[in-house]
Order: sequence, then structure tokens, then C-alpha cells
Amino acid sequence: MEIIRYQDFQPDYRNLVKAAQNQWVDRIPLYEHLIGGKVIFEITGNRPFALMSSANEAERREGYRQYWDFWKTMGYDTASMEFCVTDILYDMGGGALGAHKEGCIKDREDFERFPWDEIPQRFFEKFGAQMKMLAETCPAGMKAIGGVGNGVFECVQDLVGYMDLCYLRSDDEELYADLFRKMGDVHAAIWERFLREYSDAYCVLRFGDDLGFNTMTLLPTDDVVDHILPQYRRVTDLVHATGRPFLLHSCGNLFAVFDEIINIANIDAKHSNEDGIAHFSVWVDRYGDRIGNFGGIDTDVLCRQSPEDIRAYVLDSLERVKGHGGIAFASGNSIPDYVPTEGYLAMVDTVRQWRGEKIAK
Repeated sequence: MEIIRYQDFQPDYRNLVKAAQNQWVDRIPLYEHLIGGKVIFEITGNRPFALMSSANEAERREGYRQYWDFWKTMGYDTASMEFCVTDILYDMGGGALGAHKEGCIKDREDFERFPWDEIPQRFFEKFGAQMKMLAETCPAGMKAIGGVGNGVFECVQDLVGYMDLCYLRSDDEELYADLFRKMGDVHAAIWERFLREYSDAYCVLRFGDDLGFNTMTLLPTDDVVDHILPQYRRVTDLVHATGRPFLLHSCGNLFAVFDEIINIANIDAKHSNEDGIAHFSVWVDRYGDRIGNFGGIDTDVLCRQSPEDIRAYVLDSLERVKGHGGIAFASGNSIPDYVPTEGYLAMVDTVRQWRGEKIAK
């Protein structure tokens, strides 16, 4: 496996800010929602995630330093990092989404008994020191993209379970609505403190909330509009008050509700695409005059195609979207450990050479 080195890359996080603000940037920025530890290790020989979770402070600091260094070495202007609310919910009886456990809220009594007010404090007790270390190890010219991970829908699912949430919609409409409002209260409280105390290292804020699957939204579109998007707006208003853009990561076929996502939630940019729904260029054609578009190559292509085919796919995609508003190029989803490192490198190297970077001799 060949790992190409490049000459004198100097990161500039303002490239990502401009892309999120829907401005074309000639040195089109790379972006990933997340990159798995196996890929990082196979490229650098380092295991930053293991160090970041160490009980030793010096090892944790070294882990964060290695993490930042990986993104810089690979030609990114930013590193992606978020701290997930569902990690807190799991400790409080959740886990229906991530761990496929049975939901802990089944009725009004469970809802009233759940310690909602404890979630923000537990969140910062768990992650506050990590957030500070992320900021302290940030290299010159770089900042992070991310913040408070998981959106309102994913967190409600984590406490109730998707199937039971669908039953609850018919059995108790009032409780169904109250769940989204209450989770919105929790998110607003967490984001308000996060932005005030821990966000200096971030240039673009985001959360991930997968609203759809390959043909439609997971809940009826009216429910997305009535119950979920107003809670998003509470967060985006807080973010915009700091002068920074907001990026929504959301998988699935969202075309039936995407105008409302833009208008009600007031997002600045969106990430996630897969060819089974629509090629990245379709998102750009439809929405590139209104928001920035982050994404590009279907993750399945990275897994299944040869490096040569990946390079051809990337070049075709870049030419299709060139000059059409704010673009940050990436996988359409993320780089988990099952993505072959060769495929990931083929994508990154193609973008870096397309934007004119010189290979080190």
C-alpha cells in the first residue's frame, strides 16, 4: 500500500467555514464525518483512540495530538470530533438505538420518572475534560467540526426504541409529542453551555440525526416538520448567535422534507449521500444555491471498487460540482473500519492532486 506524502500543506480552517457558508473554495476542502481507528493505524502506525481513553493524562494528551496530526497529514483543514448524548443516555437506561436494548420509556409514568434534568450535568462531567484537551492540542491553522453528537430524533429513539416509538405515535399522541419537546429542552441546555464554555476549538458546529432510509423518512414527514425541526431550530439559533455555521449530518432519502429542513431548521450545510438515493451532484443541483453541500463518493464505492475506479469516480464528481456553491468533498457517509484503507487513500489522493498539491520528492 503506497502512502503518498505532499509538500508543505498548511491547514486553514476558514476553507471549511466558507464551504459551510455556501462559498466555493478553490482549494476544495476535504471533510469526513468520522474516520475509524484501523484506517488511522494502517496509515500512521498510531492508535490515538486507545490513548485518548487512557487513565493517564499525558497519554490522553498524546492521543489527541496524534488525532489532530492525522487529519493535518492527510490534507484536512479541520478534524471532526463530537461527544455523543447517547453515551449519557446509555448510562441512564437507554441504548435502544446504539446497543439494541429494550427502550426504558414506555408510558407516561416512565416519562415523568426519567431524570431529564440530570442529562446536561452528566454530559459535561463525562466529556468536559476531553473537550478542553481537544482545544489545548489544536494545531495552528486548524479547528474542529462537530460538537454535541446525536440529534433529537436519535436520542428519543435511544430511550424508546424505533418500533415502540411508532406504536406510541398511535397509542399516546400527547406523550409522543412531549418526548421530542423534552429532548429538545435537554439539547438546548447542553448546547447553550457547550457553546459558552467549550466551543472555542470549533469553527463549524454539527450533529448527526439520521432521519431517513433509502426511500423515505423514518417518521411521517408531518411529524418531522412538527416535532423534530423546531427542536433543531433551537440549536441552530444558538449556534448562529455565536457567528458560526451549522452542518446537519443526516442519512436517508430526505427530499420530501428537505425544503422544510432548510427553512425551519435553518441549517447552513448538509452532509451524507449515497448513490442508491441520489448521486452527490443531484443534491448540489437541487440545493447548491441555498446551502453548502458536504459529501461526494458513496462509501460502498470505496469498499468495493478498485483504486483506479475510485479515482475516476472522484474526478467525475468533482467536475460535476465544481463552482456550484460551497462544497467539501468526502465520503458520502464516513470511513468506518470496514472501508479498505487503499480505497480511502485513493479518494483523498485524487482530491489533493486535483486541487494542485505537489507530491513530496
